[in-house]
Amino acid sequence: MEANLKQPRLLEGGIHTDHRGQISFVNGMKFDEIVRFYIISNSEEQPLRAWQGHKIDNKYFYCVQGTIRVHFVKVDNWESPSKDLVVESVVLSANESKVLHIPEGYANAIESLEPGSKLISFSTLPLDRTAEDDVRFPVDTWMVV
Repeated sequence: MEANLKQPRLLEGGIHTDHRGQISFVNGMKFDEIVRFYIISNSEEQPLRAWQGHKIDNKYFYCVQGTIRVHFVKVDNWESPSKDLVVESVVLSANESKVLHIPEGYANAIESLEPGSKLISFSTLPLDRTAEDDVRFPVDTWMVV
């Protein structure tokens, strides 16, 4: 998995269950460029966390509990983005083992589809460089459906 890929993509994994329990995996996930991670749980009162853009950071999302829809949009102008950009969405579920890779140049929004949902967010940019990368947009910048 190369961080320089310019299109969002899903990395397929699997789930193995036997008498010992369950193992979820995504064997195609490479951690060479991952430098940190977060676990995100949206509140029930505010199930949509939006919009956070990244000029140089790559994000990888993995749902560990519940179901989450990740919305993303390719930003055309960081100072004044078009309101008409196409928003794409992918549903991630703890019942399916998949990682969503969103490369640099995109803004994302994370929407919990059920209470208690949790998402791991992996990042390729060191924490001391986030000030030059992280761009926040108002929640109503782009419409999610």
